[in-house]
Amino acid sequence: MKRLFLSLLVLLVLATASVAGAGWWYAHRSLLLSAERVDFTIPRGVGMRQAATIIERAGVGVDARALALIARIGDRAHRIKAGSYEVHAGITPWQIVLKLSDGDVTQGELVLLEGWTFRQVRQALESHPELEPDSAGLSDAELLARIGAAEAHPEGLFFPDTYLFDKHSSALAVLERAYQMMQVRLERAWGERDPALPLASPYEALILASIIEKETGSAADRALVASVFANRLRIGMRLQTDPTVIYGLGEGFDGRLRRVHLDADHPWNTYTRAGLPPTPIAMPGEASLRAAVQPQKSDYLYFVARGDGSSEFSRNLADHNRAVNKFIRKRGG
Repeated sequence: MKRLFLSLLVLLVLATASVAGAGWWYAHRSLLLSAERVDFTIPRGVGMRQAATIIERAGVGVDARALALIARIGDRAHRIKAGSYEVHAGITPWQIVLKLSDGDVTQGELVLLEGWTFRQVRQALESHPELEPDSAGLSDAELLARIGAAEAHPEGLFFPDTYLFDKHSSALAVLERAYQMMQVRLERAWGERDPALPLASPYEALILASIIEKETGSAADRALVASVFANRLRIGMRLQTDPTVIYGLGEGFDGRLRRVHLDADHPWNTYTRAGLPPTPIAMPGEASLRAAVQPQKSDYLYFVARGDGSSEFSRNLADHNRAVNKFIRKRGG
């Protein structure tokens, strides 16, 4: 009887070792994938069993029940993290479990550039291969309502930056982040404004910052460009800035600004209308926001591009005309 018990015990140990060995082998064997790279997303609140099913259905050649069991035996099942993942040929079930529990996620990237118009922002959003284009087909007003914006016009409301997101995220969700970021940066800039600033609201600061963004090729000149516009606003002099005119012309602008364009009145024509235009004309960056609310002290009223990205500043029209002759008309002195 004793010998029988010992024999059964040995068989049980051997069977257990065999199962453990098979489990170890399965956990560390390379899996077949439906493609060289397979992407999948684990939603928030999903348990290991559901995650394993998502992974199997995505095209990873793993048995979902076995993957969930491996995670449980390895004490990782309760530690999986939501997000977007990608796996490559040669990955093992245990490596997948480690990816999920370590949160080794892959993220998409959207770059919004300083000086972009909202039309360019929408194009980047809705053409991004890793974003769900849920903003497509919405009017600007509908889009603003969806992200909780109170403004009536979308131009300039989004902060230019690099935004990381889980793949297959909502385009509107990313856009809302950019909107909230601009709100934070604008509020902070407005709180640090020069007390003598000739602007009545943060939105006016945003408008001026957008003009500075489009007018400045040199970072060193930004605060002086801001001072020219601030000085003009103080004395009621028209801003007379080409980028606002170009913005008002819209998609019909062919790249060459003519006298007829400067004379044609519209809300963004700062040659025909005093004060700021009704909306921003682009997305300003942090430096332009800061320059708009803290312009450098100067008595300059004019500037002209030198052609190398920098500007020539003048205090009076006679000096400005000489600068125009030198740098624009190339007549010298």
